[in-house]
Amino acid sequence: MASSLAQIYIHLTFGTKHRKPMIQENIEPELYPYIASVFRELDSPSIAINGTSDHVHSLFRLSKTIALCDVVEEVKKRSSKWIKHKDECYKDFYWHSGYGAFSVSQSGVEKVKKYIYNQKEHHRKHSFEDEFIGLLKKYSVEYDERYLWI
Repeated sequence: MASSLAQIYIHLTFGTKHRKPMIQENIEPELYPYIASVFRELDSPSIAINGTSDHVHSLFRLSKTIALCDVVEEVKKRSSKWIKHKDECYKDFYWHSGYGAFSVSQSGVEKVKKYIYNQKEHHRKHSFEDEFIGLLKKYSVEYDERYLWI
C-alpha cells in the first residue's frame, strides 16, 4: 500500500488537579477553542469539546503520526499555561496528571458528541468521579481505584 490511512476517534477526558472547580463558565468560550487549536496544530482535529468546572471532555481524530500520549501531554501542557495567563485567579491552575482515553467507532461519534455537549446537565446528577469510573467500566479498562485520583 503506497499511503498510510487512519481514522481513529478518541474520547478524552481529564480533570483539574484534586478535581478543584477551577474552570469558571466565563472562561469556557475561550478555553475550548484554544484547546481545539492545539488539537489542530497536532494534526488531531477536535470534533467536540465541553466540560464543567473540574474537568474537560473532548472527541478528536487522532493523528496517524503522533502518539496519543504525546497529543494529550501537549493539550494539557499548553492549555494549562494558557489559562494561567488569562487571569490572576488561575495562577494555581493545574490539570490532574492522569487522563482517560477511549476509542470510539465511526457509528458512535454522534452519540459521544451529544454526551460531551450535555456535560453540564449530566453533572447535575453525577460527579466526575462516578462518571469516570463508569467510563472505565463501560470500556472494560482495568484500574486500581487507589491510584485514580493521585
